[in-house]
Amino acid sequence: MQTIQLQEVGKIKEIKKSIAKITGLTRCMIGQLIHLSDNARGIVVGFSSGEVVVFLMGKVEEVRVGNEACSQMEPFTIPVGEGFLGRIVNALADPVDGKGSIQPRRSAKASVGVPTDIEDGVSGGSGSPDRYPVFRRAPGVLQRVPLSRTFETGVLTIDTTIPIGKGQRELIIGDRMTGKTSVGTDAIINQRGKNTICIYCCIGRTYSSLLKIVELLKEKEALEYTIVVAAHAASPGGEQYLAPYTACTLGEYFMDNGRDVFVVFDDLTKHAWAYRQLSLLLERPPGRDAYPGDVFYLHSQLMERAGQYSPEFGSGSMTFFPIVDTLQGDVTGYIPSNLISMTDGQIYMNTSLFNSGFRPAIDLGLSVSRVGNKVQWPAIRELSGMLRLEYVRYNELLKITRFKANVSERVSQRLREGEVLTQFFTQMNNEPYPPEQQVVLLYALRRKVLTVLSKTEIEYFKKNIYGFMREKFPALLLELSGKKDLTPESRRQLDGCLVAFFREKGMQIKGLEV
Repeated sequence: MQTIQLQEVGKIKEIKKSIAKITGLTRCMIGQLIHLSDNARGIVVGFSSGEVVVFLMGKVEEVRVGNEACSQMEPFTIPVGEGFLGRIVNALADPVDGKGSIQPRRSAKASVGVPTDIEDGVSGGSGSPDRYPVFRRAPGVLQRVPLSRTFETGVLTIDTTIPIGKGQRELIIGDRMTGKTSVGTDAIINQRGKNTICIYCCIGRTYSSLLKIVELLKEKEALEYTIVVAAHAASPGGEQYLAPYTACTLGEYFMDNGRDVFVVFDDLTKHAWAYRQLSLLLERPPGRDAYPGDVFYLHSQLMERAGQYSPEFGSGSMTFFPIVDTLQGDVTGYIPSNLISMTDGQIYMNTSLFNSGFRPAIDLGLSVSRVGNKVQWPAIRELSGMLRLEYVRYNELLKITRFKANVSERVSQRLREGEVLTQFFTQMNNEPYPPEQQVVLLYALRRKVLTVLSKTEIEYFKKNIYGFMREKFPALLLELSGKKDLTPESRRQLDGCLVAFFREKGMQIKGLEV
């Protein structure tokens, strides 16, 4: 049987940058998709007297005044599925990597208990299970459970002192060029082999920086389980506005199928800029910092879509790392303060720490995770209990004693321990640590092994101890990974491992007993 498809046809009356006004469409709704040409589309964002106002997306240069605009009276949906893994797409979910069209493949695991109507968001207007609405409703309270599983970023500072849970929204905030993107990419690289789908959403960044991220993911073999949603600086404002919602929608398909998803939004400051630009073109009244009044709702409805599904709904999760730029460390700005209020904690990147060589430049005094250490491995929780406080105390002591020539032996010892702690937290980019390695490093720190080593020896130890254990003590690593806790026997074996490592170097550490 032939399918009859109803559509309205209007005409483009006016174009103003990324905004178009269309007449003749009498039955439109907010968020509806408008077809303008083969390569350009629009999304309805408002109405005026006898006119429909749309954001333009795609090849905007093809759109001309007087052209026809078609509406199929359906909400804006995009294709979703397994076929997007390893691909680079734009805000319309169209491929831009030159590898041809994407054939969405359904997951072998069917959705469990998720709603199936169009409003709640599984099928598109045609009833296809491979299309989701972009502006989908966030999961309800009854569909969620408290966060209980750890999200392993591979960044030692975060995993030991600012633990992240699967389903959490953790804001990464700081000035430009302080390593915020590196935290997100390190977390993506660390998901290799962990059955976690990663999505990197580029919003308003330069095209060259986007290419660097893609090349890094290819080099680290992370692109195969990652989707890149690209709305770089040269993209139309409508695409930059839509990109984070597209990334979230692509991730929700996997979350509905019981998978774990991790999304990096890089960055939401430029997303707010794009929306401010579009709102001013729409002649909407400006508010604080010239942002429209609904910019808070814009980000809050996005952040609410993260979470952990209950077992009745498949036990899937979606974790967000939104990134926000600050100006000269001012976290009281409009957009930063908005996002701080709607996330579950923030990782503050400090410019002074970055310039002093402490990388990643995470300020432990201002960073927090509101989920707490209940999601950590018991072994890491035990060994890192007072680590954060010790580091903050060291920084305060360093400020007090900076200009004093003579200090007591006790203060000198505390300063030495603080220096070791600083070097302990220092970590190279794109080299995430697995949790078993973090346990070993923490154990060595607590046993005061690192205190007697020089700076060069500490670096050698951090770089080589994990490889040494994989070769000589693989059973111990498997035990740590399986039990995630320290037993008297595993402590004895760790002591023996450390003694064997330093004996191979010709060193003897006092206090270690085998």
